[in-house]
Amino acid sequence: MIHIDGSCMEGGGQILRTALALSTLSRKPFTADKIRHNRPKPGLKAQHLSCIDALIKLAKAQVKGAEPGSSAIEFAPGGITPGILSLDIGTAGSITLLLQSLLLPCMFADDQVILHIKGGTDTRWSIPIDYFSHVILPFFREFVSIELNDMKRGFYPKGQGIIRLTIKPRYCLKDHGSVDDFCTHLRSRIPGFYLSDKCRLERIEGISAASDQLKNAKVAERQAEGATQRLRALCPLRIKNEYQPTASAGTVITLWTISKQGKVSMGADALGERGLRAEKVGAKAAKKLLEVFGSEAVVDSNLADNLIPLLALVGGEIKTDKITGHIRSNIYVCEKFLDVKFLINEEKNQITVM
Repeated sequence: MIHIDGSCMEGGGQILRTALALSTLSRKPFTADKIRHNRPKPGLKAQHLSCIDALIKLAKAQVKGAEPGSSAIEFAPGGITPGILSLDIGTAGSITLLLQSLLLPCMFADDQVILHIKGGTDTRWSIPIDYFSHVILPFFREFVSIELNDMKRGFYPKGQGIIRLTIKPRYCLKDHGSVDDFCTHLRSRIPGFYLSDKCRLERIEGISAASDQLKNAKVAERQAEGATQRLRALCPLRIKNEYQPTASAGTVITLWTISKQGKVSMGADALGERGLRAEKVGAKAAKKLLEVFGSEAVVDSNLADNLIPLLALVGGEIKTDKITGHIRSNIYVCEKFLDVKFLINEEKNQITVM
């Protein structure tokens, strides 16, 4: 059985989320201890238990130790059950963090999987839903048909956001003897990710979103203007302003680059905060994007983090702005479950699958 040291690298929840995903994909059971060892309050929290509970339903997983505060678990998955699954994370638990455990195994299931998920779409310490949809999903669609529909935003603290994710696999793991054989098959069909040469920038797109109750204050427009002031000299911008009824008031802005070839390569985001003017929220997201764009990076570190498991499956090379603890954690787990070796060039912030 594979052993995962939860104190390794950044010692946070990312290790567990990726382990759950790769265990379910490969059907290799694992044990994990020292879970979230480097956090102020170690052990499993509600967010991590929601990932485990979802895989108990989705993959008939057998689990020991899945309790609040637990520092160790045993996890043995079955196969993904195609069909429709409804999940409620509770309050503003992050939908996008949950998907880090669910999406990868669902991509290579025997048949279509539809996920109805209720929780937080745009919350602190997680990827906003627009970043997930417009920056991450275009890369995943190289392997699978994924449609995100019926999205209703959910901000902290009440959440109550909703998404419907329809996943139609193109490549099926069951057609191959093992996950390593499957990787060999994928690499013969798909050229891999080679994101180490910068493309010419065509435009920047984005979504500035806010709750309906903030419409009179023109918060979405002001966020967009704050970003535009910082970015207008760089290239043309297309930022959409959007309002929705939400259980808790909130705002978010997400920006992403589009190359001359029509490809996404990097993104940035910022959440509204009490006492922080909307224009400064937009400027904050723009500043993040400019910092990445002004480096030698081809992809931002959040995108690189989310691409690591795919890179492990199909091979390739990516160049990012920094090698984060999340990236190192994902690499650590991928090397545990898959017959793969990563090489990190610290000077160039370049990651290669050997």
